[in-house]
Amino acid sequence: MGKIILALLSAAVFLFGSASGLLGQEYPDKAINLVIPMAPGDGLDVSGRLMAEELGKLLKVSVIPMNKPGATGAVGTDAVAKAKKDGYTILFTNSASILYTKILHSENVPYDSFKDLTPLGLATISPVLIIVGTDAPYKNFKELIEYAKKNPGKVRCGTPGVGSVSDFNVEIIKSLTGAEITIVPFKGASPAVTALLGGHVEAIATAAGPLISHMRSGKMKGIVTSSKFPEFSDIPTLKQLGYQQDLLGVWFAYFSPAGTPAPITGTLVSAIEKVVQDSAISSKLAQLGMVQEFEPPEKLLTRMHEEYKMVEEIAKRTGMVK
Repeated sequence: MGKIILALLSAAVFLFGSASGLLGQEYPDKAINLVIPMAPGDGLDVSGRLMAEELGKLLKVSVIPMNKPGATGAVGTDAVAKAKKDGYTILFTNSASILYTKILHSENVPYDSFKDLTPLGLATISPVLIIVGTDAPYKNFKELIEYAKKNPGKVRCGTPGVGSVSDFNVEIIKSLTGAEITIVPFKGASPAVTALLGGHVEAIATAAGPLISHMRSGKMKGIVTSSKFPEFSDIPTLKQLGYQQDLLGVWFAYFSPAGTPAPITGTLVSAIEKVVQDSAISSKLAQLGMVQEFEPPEKLLTRMHEEYKMVEEIAKRTGMVK
């Protein structure tokens, strides 16, 4: 009997000790991999790396940026969707990877953005602008639309590529105004900017980053923006001009694999919010055309649903998808 009692006591001590050890393991206690599904040097990469260092300081572990480009962000995004649900692999991605790629290239997207990923918060918005040359005969958005209506087909608007956010924005403008504008897709923003400077297109639509130096020099003028940009606060949004809908911007956000325990996601959300609100980081990214603006997970999820529905409707209406 004494041996049995001793054995039971030993087992109890072992189990209690193991449980105590588990309870004592606080998240995080090792490095976190931050997957960025775009190539090094991309705006998403620059923003993610800049925040990763400060995020690591707050969480008291290393946050290691890892580039996994491919299939317009689908490769890296899928890797996180399939990762362990332990908070040590998280995603920093853009609206294209989460929404547009699924709509336009569903064959390349094995994940469901709404079921396989958990939003941790929106961090960065890159406003998309409609830009014209400062020597153009139209000085504002209203004049451009009037010119386009009087000269059907003569206003060509360059974009960074087929199926880009900019393509959808030109379609939104056409739908809202009834103006006939020809979309001219290029392979990236830089060729579109060059085309405008060379007079090969009358306008371009692209994210703010590649345009800032040209606007500062006075070679180009922004006539409408998807959201306000502090340095060029005089550029209006469509709603400010009286339209019912604004243009779409490019946004960057954090995600974890769906099913990650709430205490872990809670820790991440809290740290992400603080990093996004860091004034030093905001100042650096503003110089590159990016605005830091935190949105909590629930608000980000609402944004995702609304934007997905809008983009899918435009894609079907314009024949981008069947």
